[in-house]
Amino acid sequence: MNVTPTTLPDVLLIEPQIHGDHRGWFVESWQRERYREAGIDADFVQDNQSFSARGILRGLHIQNPHGQGKLVQVIQGEVFDVAVDVRRGSPSFGRWTGAHLSGENKHQLWVPEGFLHGFVVLSDTALFSYKCTDLYHPETQFAVRWDDPDIGIVWPLDEAPKLSTKDREAPLLRDIPAERLPS
Repeated sequence: MNVTPTTLPDVLLIEPQIHGDHRGWFVESWQRERYREAGIDADFVQDNQSFSARGILRGLHIQNPHGQGKLVQVIQGEVFDVAVDVRRGSPSFGRWTGAHLSGENKHQLWVPEGFLHGFVVLSDTALFSYKCTDLYHPETQFAVRWDDPDIGIVWPLDEAPKLSTKDREAPLLRDIPAERLPS
């Protein structure tokens, strides 16, 4: 397994080892000791999947309190996945990093607590999967606008994305009260 640091501290790109032959392939998508050695010492309590069509953008989401570290991957299709540091006092506050995740490359992205997370679907459809370190608490989840100019994410889009009402109406990061952000 190759683990590559990204431009944000603690966000890691993981390339699991793929074993394949004429029958297909096998990949170990999680193994506690191996991932702990790579710097992901997490107790996962919930697994989620989402299915989306081309151009769907989900995010940028976070829970606070009840922050969730997320190990994300794409089972089928391709997405551009993004993490944004919103930890109060962090030297990289408001900065983002992104990675292409696909069923073909089988890469994973580790998004620790304290980071906004979102993705846009680049293929006809995508089956997205993620492990979480805390349960979903809808009352603590909020969103930041996907196209916040202060963050400046360069989404690989040819046209406007398809958004949920919540994501379309999300505020800018500068409009989120500081006490609402993780420390």
